[in-house]
Amino acid sequence: MDNAPWLTILGWGEDGPDGLTATSAKILQGAEIIAGATRHLDLLPPDCNAARFCWPVPFAAGLEPFLALRGKKVVLLASGDPFWFGAGTSITQHLQPEEWRALPGLSSFSLAAAALGWPLESTQCLGLHAAPLERLRPHLGLNKRLLITLKDGAMAQKVAQYLCNVGFEGAELHVLERLAGPHQKIRSTRADGFNLENIEHPALLAIVPSDGPALPLANGWPDSAFSHDGQITKRPVRALTLSALDPKPSDVLWDLGGGSGSISLEWLASDTTLTAFCIEQNPDRVSRI
Repeated sequence: MDNAPWLTILGWGEDGPDGLTATSAKILQGAEIIAGATRHLDLLPPDCNAARFCWPVPFAAGLEPFLALRGKKVVLLASGDPFWFGAGTSITQHLQPEEWRALPGLSSFSLAAAALGWPLESTQCLGLHAAPLERLRPHLGLNKRLLITLKDGAMAQKVAQYLCNVGFEGAELHVLERLAGPHQKIRSTRADGFNLENIEHPALLAIVPSDGPALPLANGWPDSAFSHDGQITKRPVRALTLSALDPKPSDVLWDLGGGSGSISLEWLASDTTLTAFCIEQNPDRVSRI
């Protein structure tokens, strides 16, 4: 009797079936239905006879019809390591533990670090394909290296412009496209000279910041780090306030009369699990936060 889960989440790269382990290849071969994005399904071998479920956009639109496949032998193709800024948790949070198994592949971060010769343990890895670019700001400084996921090719230009806007126009950028596949491409430029076109998905951006206005690692960022009209908690008082607030993982801050939002913004920069509700009645100030 086969007690295997109905769903296998399979790490899938730009090299398609050639990059699979023997175990992963056997499970793929035995699938009744193979699900994934169009670009993943296009890499399947021509002799693959399983039915195909093309995941729609937006992602949430595919959940209900996908979960209706229970009872079939289903393989979901997901980029690299599905549980590192991938689709894994978005699926498994709707399932019981016994319903699924995962066989991850090489993450895009691992492939990028290997291509550049960077030590992954000391490289900041950020998933910005669905997050604001401002999350980059606390990590910019000399002797830092960053790898970030991109929503699409056009996002690389936006990152370059953001770096210029915050004083890191000399940052060295490497655009890494379709890593580990036959169409792999790596191109380099500076932020202030970015002119790369036709960037193919999936792509990552590697950043080596230039000398620029790095933010302090301790509480009390310079007042100039915030957009304000003079209504701002000044740097020494802000440092003391944040120390007294004593943020701990998953804490929530209610900032009433936020002004420039400086307290809330520094609070949020302390840890990704923190939440802040900044309330300000002046519309002009709200637009600056």
